[in-house]
Amino acid sequence: MLTRRQALWAAPLAVVGAGVGASGWLLLRRPARASGIGGPFTLIDGNGKTVTDASFRGKWMLIYFGYTHCPDACPTALQDMANALDMLDPAQRKSIVIVFVTVDGERDTPAVMQEYVSNFAAPIVALSGSAEQIAAAAKAYRVYYAKHPTADGGYEMDHSSVIYVMNPDGDFVANFTHETAPARIAEKMRQLI
Repeated sequence: MLTRRQALWAAPLAVVGAGVGASGWLLLRRPARASGIGGPFTLIDGNGKTVTDASFRGKWMLIYFGYTHCPDACPTALQDMANALDMLDPAQRKSIVIVFVTVDGERDTPAVMQEYVSNFAAPIVALSGSAEQIAAAAKAYRVYYAKHPTADGGYEMDHSSVIYVMNPDGDFVANFTHETAPARIAEKMRQLI
């Protein structure tokens, strides 16, 4: 027979044990977001439509945070992702979406973002939003960014340069940099898909 104290300890453990037994297969099927990378966001696309992280469920997502005035890393990353998609077969290409999120909402309006990505030979979803929306998305993906004044009175944006690979459930599974060769990106995406 259990003492009162033992019963108080045993009851929560029994509930947890039953929950694990009943839903353990869910835990195995969908891993916890152990990486801490990714999560909910709400932004605006080039057509002025609200887009959330859930808008991309069912697709592999290559997501990159940058800005349109970036002199090198951003256009390189976008071109490398576009080139990598060209190396995949049509079914694989169709299962992947490239997402470019600005860290410079002051200059990168949805229309500016849409015009910018039209320069690349790949379908790229360009996203902008309010300062708060951009900050929330960047925080979810652990993206560093900061305004850096220039001598001419303008500014540039310092930012991390990571291409995040999110699976169709929205979970982080891999990453690249803007210096990763397109062939390497394509090879990894073939393995994942």
